[in-house]
Amino acid sequence: MPGSLSIIGAGRVGRALGRRLRELGWTIGAVVTRSATSARKVVRFIGAGHAHAFLTRQVVAAQLILVTTPDRSVAEVAEELARIGAEELRGKVVLHSSGALSSRVLDPVKKCGAAVGSMHPLQTFSGVGVPPLEGKVFAIEGDTAAVRMARQIARAFGAVPVHIDGAKKPLYHAAGALAAGNVLALLEAATRLMTAAGMKRREAMSALLPLTRQVLENFERLGPRAAWTGPLSRRDYGVVAVHLEAMKDLPPEFAETYEAVNRLAALVLAQDSAGMLAELDKVAVNKKTIMKARGGKA
Repeated sequence: MPGSLSIIGAGRVGRALGRRLRELGWTIGAVVTRSATSARKVVRFIGAGHAHAFLTRQVVAAQLILVTTPDRSVAEVAEELARIGAEELRGKVVLHSSGALSSRVLDPVKKCGAAVGSMHPLQTFSGVGVPPLEGKVFAIEGDTAAVRMARQIARAFGAVPVHIDGAKKPLYHAAGALAAGNVLALLEAATRLMTAAGMKRREAMSALLPLTRQVLENFERLGPRAAWTGPLSRRDYGVVAVHLEAMKDLPPEFAETYEAVNRLAALVLAQDSAGMLAELDKVAVNKKTIMKARGGKA
């Protein structure tokens, strides 16, 4: 399966995939970033390739062109590839790595005869080394030839290729954002609540991380409702109100997020979602009444 590869926008994802593909025997051609200096650094990290600070015809010499730019730049890259590549793109495969965009953003190169698709690894990339890809989901869609190549690459990584309808990719990507970036925000917020209560940061993290890990293990082993814990799961609305009261001197986003996440939990975890949401409405009304009585903002 290994062939020749060009990479456009070799940031965290591009450099990691490039290195793994080079290790699997792929020939690395053009590596394009916004500056020659960064391109040379990426080439050193990958262990092969030719650094470029802008798109050239050398990019379209490869069998596979991997576009790993930020989402906002993918359409522009496709237009420029079509302009410089034209008939040379016929028979080539162009994949982008966006989780939210479908392969339709690559239509300009498809019109030149390339097979287009998207291949998104559901994995965090820190920029330090290459994360393990074994067992990770790679969301794939697009033209038949592009999907075939993306599946082969994912399986070579030991990953699990999964087809996602292009029109539904924003939902898939939003799910990833909730499970990763937003969970991190919640954990950091919880850590700050602990430090506001008097704990040192390291103590707070040591207290919270095992708790979170246990809930996730229970979620995997027992399912969402059996794993659900905390005052809301016990319908202890008085404690929920006390929590909100305790956050009154913090930035408003803390209490607002706590309320919003409680309502989401009621919707997706409670057997009687309507009843729980009604009780949370009462807590919110009482909070507003207390705040108004104090002369504060509701």
